[in-house]
Parts: sequence; structure tokens; C-alpha cells
Amino acid sequence: MLENRRIYLPPLSLIGPGALKDLGEELKTLPYKKALFVTDEMLIKIGVAEKVIDVLNTSNIQSVVFSDVQPNPTVKNVNDGLALLQENECDFIITLGGGSPQDCGKAIGILANNGGNIEDYEGIHKSQKLSLPIIAINTTAGTASEVTINYVITDEKRHIKMVMVDKNCLVSIAVNDPELMLGKPAALTAATGMDALTHAIETYITKGAFGWSDALALEAIKLISESLENAVKNGQDLEARSKMAWGQFIAGQAFSNAGLGYVHSMAHQLGGMYDLPHGVANAILLPHVEQFNLPACEKKMKKVAEAMGVDVSNMNDKEGADAAIEAIKTLSKAVGIPSGLKELGVKPEDFEEMAKNALADVCTGGNPREVNLEDTIAIYKAAM
Repeated sequence: MLENRRIYLPPLSLIGPGALKDLGEELKTLPYKKALFVTDEMLIKIGVAEKVIDVLNTSNIQSVVFSDVQPNPTVKNVNDGLALLQENECDFIITLGGGSPQDCGKAIGILANNGGNIEDYEGIHKSQKLSLPIIAINTTAGTASEVTINYVITDEKRHIKMVMVDKNCLVSIAVNDPELMLGKPAALTAATGMDALTHAIETYITKGAFGWSDALALEAIKLISESLENAVKNGQDLEARSKMAWGQFIAGQAFSNAGLGYVHSMAHQLGGMYDLPHGVANAILLPHVEQFNLPACEKKMKKVAEAMGVDVSNMNDKEGADAAIEAIKTLSKAVGIPSGLKELGVKPEDFEEMAKNALADVCTGGNPREVNLEDTIAIYKAAM
């Protein structure tokens, strides 16, 4: 069947070992003079940021570092970064890190060229002008913010995560160099990797899925399932890191153009209410939300099981779908994800408020099965 689709991708992506060096050659061809360098303190401390600064210096580009980015970037982070950009008259943004610096940089870029407050852009395609140019260098195989039209900012006053879906935030150059991912802590690798798996599974079963996104999602599930445990066990395993980089990269392309589902809607509330790591929240919720979704997507979930390495040749759709849920739980346990929300300090008295906010989340419309307040509370309870 012929489909009319718009597919949003960065104009250029550099991926594979040594991709950061390739960026240096690209920078020499561009007219940029001064960068706002958005990153976090840990990447400065361990010397990864210095590698990027060396590339900038070699390309005769000045930079001003903004490293006050929280794990769940806030409205204040965005405003502080924007002020530094304007004060120093930067003409582009370079981001280094996982989803937090990437999302913060995208928000700064949108405000730099559109004005207003970041709260104005919550929702779908709210901005009028392209972002200030952004070069996004990813250091974790997880969020894929460097290739998507999505970014998420925490509103500290309302204790919610604002989800922005905006074609104007797409970066100019995305860089995924697995050499920059070597040696990252096991817990971070596990959390970001399960985030990537969640992206792939949710986009495969989302209402907006189509042939191109299905192909990418299934390959991403396969790559992540094959490599995540090895990447967690041995942070220096370049082959595992490279597979994870590719897996999260293509999962990001898929969900950016097809959508996500209710795992993300519910996880966003845990991040907004408790400031929990997004990947961990996704990982804990994933099997419980998909258990709820099974009546609407058994055939596809059987395919998920197969992509995760399960032999489904003698299973019917229901058996295969159930096997997918078990495979998710098994992988999550193997990489050290907490067994439930109770371990993270989540309180049942907050379920109703979080459930109401989840229903209003922009990702909810993509869920394959309709969900209500009571369903949501029940899923939170099951995930405890």
C-alpha cells in the first residue's frame, strides 16, 4: 500500500568509531565562529569534553561552556543557557552528552530564534522558525535525541515533564562515535540501553507505525538485545558499544517519525514528580504497559520476541507475545534494572495525579490500546 509520509532526519549524521574526527573536517567547511557548548560536569571531569574542545580549536572555532545541565533538564537550565548564549553572541550550539544536554541544547536553540518562554512550545510543532544551528554529539546509546524532532524539559513549578515535538528543533549534524561511549558506568549503560529498547518496541506497536519505521524498529530491537548485556558487563567492548550506537540511532529515527506510546507517557510523570532517571522509569514500566497492550498487538509482540532472540516457530501469537514480555523482564534483570518502582521511592498516593498527567501526555495518542485513569493507576501499582 502506498503511503504519504513526511520523514524528518538530520541533514548529516556521522556514526561509527572515529566519527568525532570526521566532525572536525565538516566544521572547517561551515561558517560558524562561536559555539555555546552545552554539556554536563561529569563529561568535563572525565575529559570527554576536552576532546570536543580540541576539535573546535583545530577548526578555529571559539566556544563558551555551559555545563549546568541537570539529568532531567529544567526550565531554569534552558533560561540560564540561553542567557549565556546571548551574552556571548554565539552563532551556533554544540551539545555533548546523553539526552539531557541534547534536549537542553535543542530548547535553547528554539528560544534563540523564536523568543518567548520554553513553556510556550509544549506540544506539537509550536515554533515558527528553525532552531539556531545545532551539532549534537551523543555519548550514550539511549535517548537518540540527536536524531529526533523531540525534546523534553522539566517544569519545576508544575512538577511535570513537558514534551515538545517540533520539526524545527532537528539538529544540523548528529554524531554517534562509540569510542566516546567506552567506559561509561554500567548503571548508565543499562538505563540508556533499556530506554533505547523501549523506543524500538513502542514505535513498532504504535498507532503511527508504518513499513519504514517497522523495519528500523525490529533491527534496533535485534541489535540492542544482542549487545546491551555485553556493553553493561564490559564498558570497553567496542563491538557492543558500536551495536548499541547503531541500535539507538535507528530506533530514534523510527520513533521520531512514527511516535511512541504509554510507557513514555507514564515514565515522564515519574521523572517530573521524583526526578528519576528516564531510562530506569521506562525499563520498569515497559513490561507492565505492554502486558496491558497485548490484546491490541499480539502479532507484533510475537515479532518483538523473535527479534529479541526467542524461538517462536512453534508458538501462536498469544504465546509469542507472552514470550516477548518475559524476554523484556529477563534482559532488564540481567542488566541490573531495579525490580520495581518501590525501590525508587515512588508513593502510591501520587498515582492518581501522575495518571491524570500521563493521560494528557503527547505520547498517549500513539498507544495501540485505549487507556483510562483506572487502567493507568493499575499499571503503576503493578510496577511497584
